Amino acid sequence: MFAGLCARGVALECRSATLAHLPRQGLGSLRFLHQTSLKPSSFPSLSRASAPAWSLKRPALWSSSRSLALRAAAPRRAFDPRFFSSNAAEVPAQELPVLSPPAVGGWLLGSAVLVFAVIVVGGVTRLTESGLSITEWKPISGILPPITQAQWQEEFEKYKATPEFKLLNHSMSLHEFKEIFYMEWGHRVLGRIIGIGFVVPLAYFALRKRLTATLPKNLFGMALLIGAQGALGWYMVKSGLEDSLMETPGAVPRVSQYRLAAHLGTAFVLYAGMFGTGLSALMDWRYAKKGSWSGLTDGSKWKEILANPNVKRFARNSKLLTGLVFLTALSGAFVAGLDAGLLYNEFPLMGGRLAPPSDELFDPAYAKSPDRSDLWWRNIFENPTTVQFDHRCLAITTYIATAALYVSARNPALRAVLPPLAKRMATAAFAMANVQVLLGISTLLYLVPIPLAAAHQAGSVALLTTMIHLLIALRRPGQAARVWRQALQNSKKSVH
Repeated sequence: MFAGLCARGVALECRSATLAHLPRQGLGSLRFLHQTSLKPSSFPSLSRASAPAWSLKRPALWSSSRSLALRAAAPRRAFDPRFFSSNAAEVPAQELPVLSPPAVGGWLLGSAVLVFAVIVVGGVTRLTESGLSITEWKPISGILPPITQAQWQEEFEKYKATPEFKLLNHSMSLHEFKEIFYMEWGHRVLGRIIGIGFVVPLAYFALRKRLTATLPKNLFGMALLIGAQGALGWYMVKSGLEDSLMETPGAVPRVSQYRLAAHLGTAFVLYAGMFGTGLSALMDWRYAKKGSWSGLTDGSKWKEILANPNVKRFARNSKLLTGLVFLTALSGAFVAGLDAGLLYNEFPLMGGRLAPPSDELFDPAYAKSPDRSDLWWRNIFENPTTVQFDHRCLAITTYIATAALYVSARNPALRAVLPPLAKRMATAAFAMANVQVLLGISTLLYLVPIPLAAAHQAGSVALLTTMIHLLIALRRPGQAARVWRQALQNSKKSVH
């Protein structure tokens, strides 16, 4: 008896989910659908040949009128993700895998916007030399800034014990200290907001089974990365608070450029993951519900397009360029960490020549090993002149590569087969590369003013955004989206 009731419930949900999206052609169509029920022939892609575990030989335990009454009393959206298994890899053929609704994509894109903001705020914090104003890491109690005068004085006394105050800011007043304190405090609080704004919705969507099968592992990895990012940020700050800086001749109290690059690189990875995953979720939903793909109203030809040799070559070049954009942005962290932008404030020359002298680029003074075996790599990462030269070379290479990708996208042979969204993103990437080059040169010529430098860092994220969008435009629909699309098409065919 119990087994029969369970079988009846499964069959009812399966039929009502299919029925909800069919054209309303009167009671006759509904009665026809109920009488024919769901058979393997209605879903060719999910036939017995591809899924031998599927069995729909259920006994008819209720009348047609009762079934229609039940469905009319409790209407449900077709392919509602609440009613399907989250395991797309092992889903039974009579079910459909969970497909993340647009709310998931919107949440991820919103999280990416917050990460974008924290990157910009972090850049301003570095430019205003505010990052060492808070000398302790208190993940919970640190949310609240000092309130009373005594609390402010206590924080100021802690700052007075740092190398930065003793060497650079020994004449700073309490009012001036509050300004840099609030900048660093805002950066840290925004990081906490990102953590809460990501973890809480993630738990909700996971518990409600609104996540496509491939998402939970990736999203929980991002959540762990957010926590690691907070710890990495404090590890970076600690490098600028060490008393050993007072004993090093000519030392400048600032954070390690290595730790700064790791902190910024992690933020870039988080941003790319959130933005790319959110965009993919939205595009999968559109493909499953409307059949549109990468700007094409009829996305049924995506296999043919992505199999085209010209498109394959373009996609491969796009991936390489995205990596180059990331590497160029990361090299900017070393420029910021060493204040290398304050050297050679001219372009395209450096001291009247295309490149500084070799003995300046590979200065023996930076080698710490007795045999000078570390001469080349220490200069690359620790010599401000070499760091700026490397950043220039990477930026110029990135610009040329972006221009070449844009030109290739306008080639008639490729333009005829490239999806509309990919063509738009190739154009957007080249436009953003032009803006970024102008910002970089202006920042250099005007001796790194804070507004221009912050805009230049934001521009690097914007350029990375266009490249990620381009890669997503050349991505095939997810497995769950393809299954849903096929099921929806088959359900429509069964009516006609």
